[in-house]
Amino acid sequence: MEPVTANRLQQIPALKEVPLEQLEWLLQQSTERLIPEGELMFKAGDPVVSTNIVISGKVRISGSINGHYRELAELNDDSITGWLPFSRVKNALGTGVCLKETRVISCHADILKQNIEQHYELTEALVHIMTSRVRDNTSFQQQNEKMMALGKLSAGLAHELNNPVAAITRGAAGLCDNITHLPEIFREMAAICLSEEEAGVLVEQLLQMRESRPEKALGMLELSDKTTALEDWLDSKNIPQPEIAEVLAEYNLDVATLEKFSEQFPERQLPVIFNWLQSSLVAYRMIHDLQLSAKRIADLVTSVKSYTYMDQEPDRQFIDIHTGLRNTLAMLNFRIRKGNIDLVENYDTTLPKIKALPGELNQVWTNLVDNAIDAMEANKKGSLEIATTQDRQYVHVTITDNGPGIPADIQTRIFEPFFTTKEMGKGTGLGLDVVMQIVKRHHGMVKSTSVPGKTTFTVSFPIENN
Repeated sequence: MEPVTANRLQQIPALKEVPLEQLEWLLQQSTERLIPEGELMFKAGDPVVSTNIVISGKVRISGSINGHYRELAELNDDSITGWLPFSRVKNALGTGVCLKETRVISCHADILKQNIEQHYELTEALVHIMTSRVRDNTSFQQQNEKMMALGKLSAGLAHELNNPVAAITRGAAGLCDNITHLPEIFREMAAICLSEEEAGVLVEQLLQMRESRPEKALGMLELSDKTTALEDWLDSKNIPQPEIAEVLAEYNLDVATLEKFSEQFPERQLPVIFNWLQSSLVAYRMIHDLQLSAKRIADLVTSVKSYTYMDQEPDRQFIDIHTGLRNTLAMLNFRIRKGNIDLVENYDTTLPKIKALPGELNQVWTNLVDNAIDAMEANKKGSLEIATTQDRQYVHVTITDNGPGIPADIQTRIFEPFFTTKEMGKGTGLGLDVVMQIVKRHHGMVKSTSVPGKTTFTVSFPIENN
C-alpha cells in the first residue's frame, strides 16, 4: 500500500488551496487506520475528538430519526468528517459502517486547536467544510421538520376525511337498500287504491314530517321516551314495524299529530301507509346525511387549498390574518379534539389587512399551535386561546395554552436553532427558529411569556409597513 503524501491530500477538492507544507505537517500529526469491510468506523454517541479524512473506501452513516432508523449520510473517497474548527458537535449522531475496506487518517482535535494560527489555510479549508456541513445539516433538519409537520397534518386530515367518507359509504349502502324495496312498497300502495283527496293528504303529511325534523338531534333520553310512546300507539293501530317508531321519533313527531292524521284513513290501510312514510323519511334522512358529509369533505378541501394558497400567486398580498388562523385550526382540528382541548377564539374582526406571504404565516401558526398542543399532552386535556388585537402601531396575535410552562432557565434559548425540550424523535428544535425567521422577514417580532399553567406567544406585525 502506497503511503499517503501531501500531494495526495492536495488532490482532495476541499484541500486543494492548502500549501503542501501544511498538509505535510497534518500527515505528521495523524495516525492511519485500515478498517475492514463490515466493521464500524464509529458508533452513535462516541465523542468526536479527531478530524478524519477518508483516503479510500465507503462508509454509511445511519441513525434514529423520529423513531425510525435511517441513512443519514455516506462517506466516500476524499470525504472529511469528525471534529472541525469551531464546530459544536460533541458526539457522533449516527453509526458509521464500512461498506468496503476503508483507509482513514485521523488527527486529534487538541493538536489542531493548538496550531490554528500557524496553519491558516488548513484551518480556513476545514472551517469551510464545517460551514458546508452546518448548511447541509440545517437543510436536512428543516426538511425533516417540514415532514414531521406534514405527517401530523396528514394524519389529522385523514381522520377528518375518514368520518364523512364512512358516512357517505354507509348512507349510499342504506339508500341502495331502501330503493330496492320501492317496487314492493309501490305495489302495496297501489293495492289500497287511495282517492285523489287521500293521496293529497298523505303527501301533505309527508312534507310536514320532513320539515319537523329538528336541526339538532334529540337527546338519547328524550328520543327513547318518544320511541316508546310511538311504539305503543302503533301497536294500538296494529302497525307492527318497530323501526317505524324510531324514524317517527327522530323526526320529533308525537302521538297526537299521528292520531289526527290516521283518522282520515281506514285502519286496515295504516300499516301500508306508515310503511311508505317510513321508507320516504329514511330516504330523505340518508340524502340529507350524504349532503352534509359531502359538504364536510368540500369544506376540508377548501381549507387545504386556502391553507396552502395553492391557487394563488406566491407573492406578498394583503390578507385577513384570521383566514390563515381558521384554516390552520381546521388542519389541526383532529389533534385538538384528540387532546381533549377546549378552543377559545377571541378575534378583533376590525383588524386591518396585512401584506404578507400567507403560506409562510400559516407555517408560523402551525408551529405555535402544534407546540401548544404538545405542551398540554401530558395533562390529557387543556385550554387553548387564540386572540387578535391591535394598537396604533401593531397587529397582535396571541396563542396561549395552560400547559406546565417553559422552565425559567431555558426561556431565553427556545428560539435557538436545534434547541428542543421534546424527547428524541418528536422535534428537531427548528420549529421556533422557523417562526422567528418568518416573522422577521415580515418586519415583525415574536415574544413569549411563561409561568406554570400559562404560556403565551405573541406575534406582532407593524401596521405602518402595510
